[in-house]
Amino acid sequence: MKLTILGYLGGYPANGIGTSAYLVESGDYHLLMDAGSGALLELEKVLPASQLDAVLLTHYHHDHTADVGVLQYYCQLHQGPAKVRPLPIYGHTKDPLNFAALTFGDFTKGVGYDGATTLQLGPLTATFLETEHPVPAFAVRLVENETGRVLVNTSDTRAFTGLTPFAKGADLLMADTNFLADKPAPRWHLTAPEAGQLAQSAGVKRLLLTHLPQQLPLETLLAQAQAAASDIPVELATQGAAFIV
Repeated sequence: MKLTILGYLGGYPANGIGTSAYLVESGDYHLLMDAGSGALLELEKVLPASQLDAVLLTHYHHDHTADVGVLQYYCQLHQGPAKVRPLPIYGHTKDPLNFAALTFGDFTKGVGYDGATTLQLGPLTATFLETEHPVPAFAVRLVENETGRVLVNTSDTRAFTGLTPFAKGADLLMADTNFLADKPAPRWHLTAPEAGQLAQSAGVKRLLLTHLPQQLPLETLLAQAQAAASDIPVELATQGAAFIV
């Protein structure tokens, strides 16, 4: 299983870097996980959008969905064959209006999930955990069926006890790390120490800090997370970086 970072900032793009968007690949299966601002342009650098098998949205905040509409137009207007038509866009059903918008003519089709859903996405099995965020949002656990390798994305969330069992034993944990340790409550994203502690308590193999802030020192963010994670390797998301899970 391969993860490529297409965008990793929270909230808004800055300095040429887009918001949350990740390409997950297993064999010839290609999954776009979230489609934030700039996702389509970055995707086209590594894979024609026509070769996507599916899109999976963790929630409907704009920094995770900004490029869904232009991807739908691409599916409608781009000349040439598409690998899958209509392109399935998986989204949770707790927001009926946003979920309904995932279906666009004969070009994209919204497919619903909730916290009890198990999805078979080609060679991957996806399960979900509703997080604690101002709108319904879901962490995602992807298991590569052939190898058993596990990728977990916390999506947007504050710290809560349910994250630890959900992330248990992941080969790579992607953690929403938007704040330094001194961020006062209420918080709707993890602090760097909380991300590191989650990795340590869940016994993951590697921690990737993503959904990063634009105006905080990332070297401090990394150091705080690493201190809490102990000997678990911790990395910052960077544009175009690829990880073999």
